[in-house]
Amino acid sequence: MQLDDVTISRAITETFAAEFQRAMDIEVAIGGAGPAGMTAAYYLAKEGVRTVIFEKSLRPGGGMPGGGMMFNTIVVQEEAKEILDEFGVRTIEYDKNYYVADSLETSSAICLKAIQAGAKIFNLMSIEDVMIRENNRITGLVLNWSSVTMAGLHVDPLSIRSKVVIDATGHASEICHIVVNKLGGKLKTESGGIMGEKSMWAEVAESMIMDNTREVYPGLIVAGMAANAVCGAPRMGPIFGGMLLSGRRSAEVAVEILQQLKVP
Repeated sequence: MQLDDVTISRAITETFAAEFQRAMDIEVAIGGAGPAGMTAAYYLAKEGVRTVIFEKSLRPGGGMPGGGMMFNTIVVQEEAKEILDEFGVRTIEYDKNYYVADSLETSSAICLKAIQAGAKIFNLMSIEDVMIRENNRITGLVLNWSSVTMAGLHVDPLSIRSKVVIDATGHASEICHIVVNKLGGKLKTESGGIMGEKSMWAEVAESMIMDNTREVYPGLIVAGMAANAVCGAPRMGPIFGGMLLSGRRSAEVAVEILQQLKVP
């Protein structure tokens, strides 16, 4: 069987262009394909919500593949184990309420399940800005290739429309920083700004993350480590149960907002 190089190239470019055009007007846009972002995408897509993740790195997974200090093993607690069970991830009970899993298996499984549920992940795309329209509500994202951003090239970006945006960009909480630094927006935090993450304290961080997973600006939800960083909670280190639970919770919050938007 002969293979034609140009046909291969056309297959890639035409398919990608069609998928990207479909992503230009969606219900939920997620910044960051870490464990929280991909978990959110899975549960949203499972509910039939048109969901797209934009990830600036080459690979999805966020900090999960590295486990703890490059030991590619993670820990989850009992409350989050049911999510790993749903993803088909194998776990071993290390001690009461402590379950270990392979970090690469876990991140790969979450990615696969999110895509199979119907979510789309675009990697190597950076979020440069947000779109703001009536009532200072976020209505979309402004995107560019990560390579353009890294090279400092003056190339105009493209925009996508979204009814809800989830900031799952991790410690950097990049979308929230755009809202505060560029728009001068006031977040629904104690200070009205990004409070910054505190030093590691897994017990407190894991207990606070669910309350911190919420809408902090009209149309903008925070999830995962971004939620704790924005709301001033400690970081949690290589226990990832909170990331999974926060991702699922952010999907629930997004569905609630979408339902409210449908009310005349």
